[in-house]
Amino acid sequence: MGELTPDLWSHPRLVAAVAAEDWGTVLRVYRTLTGLSQTRLGERVGLVQPDISAIERGHRRVTSLEVRQRIVAGLDIPTDRVRVRAEAPAAPVAGLALSGPVPDEDLLTRVTSVVGSGCRVDAPTLDWLDRLLSEHRRAEDRIGSRPLAEIMRQQLRTVVDLYASARGPLADRVVRLASEHAQFLAWMAQDQGRTAAALAWYDRSHEWALEAGDADMAATTLSMKAHMAWSGGRGDRTVRLAEAARWSAPGTSLGVQGMAAQMAARGHALNGDGGDAERLLDEAQSLIGRAAEHPEDEPVWMYFYGETWFTLQRGMSALHLKDWRGAVGHLTVGLHALADEYRRDKTWYRTCLAHAYAGAGEPAQALSEALASAPDASAVGRPHSWSELHSTAVLLLRRGAPEGRQLVSALREYG
Repeated sequence: MGELTPDLWSHPRLVAAVAAEDWGTVLRVYRTLTGLSQTRLGERVGLVQPDISAIERGHRRVTSLEVRQRIVAGLDIPTDRVRVRAEAPAAPVAGLALSGPVPDEDLLTRVTSVVGSGCRVDAPTLDWLDRLLSEHRRAEDRIGSRPLAEIMRQQLRTVVDLYASARGPLADRVVRLASEHAQFLAWMAQDQGRTAAALAWYDRSHEWALEAGDADMAATTLSMKAHMAWSGGRGDRTVRLAEAARWSAPGTSLGVQGMAAQMAARGHALNGDGGDAERLLDEAQSLIGRAAEHPEDEPVWMYFYGETWFTLQRGMSALHLKDWRGAVGHLTVGLHALADEYRRDKTWYRTCLAHAYAGAGEPAQALSEALASAPDASAVGRPHSWSELHSTAVLLLRRGAPEGRQLVSALREYG
């Protein structure tokens, strides 16, 4: 595979093509400079080889913001080279109203009046913001990150503005709340494939967590950065960051420790090291079992962590180790137990199940799972799910299965 040169994105032909959003020329020149094949380039940007060929030859135009974003992220195009394109305004998000009564009728007015007024923030205000963040986390599981990103940026600005008027223990609570908001923003940026923004938010969240003395959040941000490294196929970095999450923040909850252990396991699995992966998965499972005995000791953002989620992680490790049957088994069991409210996660793991079936030599089952998950992969807008569907198509095509071409044709309908 070709290596990138330091001044790759200073090349005049690439600069001009990116500025003009001539993506066919971008792909063609990028391949010429790096020596990548169309197949390898497609793996980077989440497209199959026929699509790369069609774009390069001008037979297919890139009109989808989703495909454009995958190209920008997959080729690491510097943000200062890419024209900013505003997305269509998001429709109002249904179902985001808080369940149950607001602590008191004029609380929202009080929150607004505190910001920039010099008035002191109080505990009920922070309780309400805590609760609102929890509702937004749950909503993101159902509808994905896109409709919520701007809402959460505005909410974080409110929290940060409250810091000026907070005193004593309330100031610590504001910093802790800001850290949780930044971590959630980082996750949503990561979910949308905006790697640089995600890293910046994780760094900010980690800094605020240390300032507030929140060991659980400090460790969680490192585990989530490990997750980003894993998403990028960097096994060694995944392991290093996950291990840092384990030793750098003593006193973390059992669940937070378990999350770090399984992230390290996934890094080892990505590297093909089945022995260490299995050892760490067993350790993580033990920690999960102990954490389940005292859920009240876990931080609120760990609500998703449990046996079902862990079973799915075992499936992911098996997928990396090409234990196709093991992956099918774990993913099937986990998906069956995963509640429908986790729409985004069910979509992701179902695309992984399709990949596992393709690897196991069951192309018809792979196609069935892929086609069933494609509408949600498109609607929820998660680049990782979409990329996994294309990886499944690539594997089927490589093995000469006609289902590969059927899947490619179906995915084209979604842009």
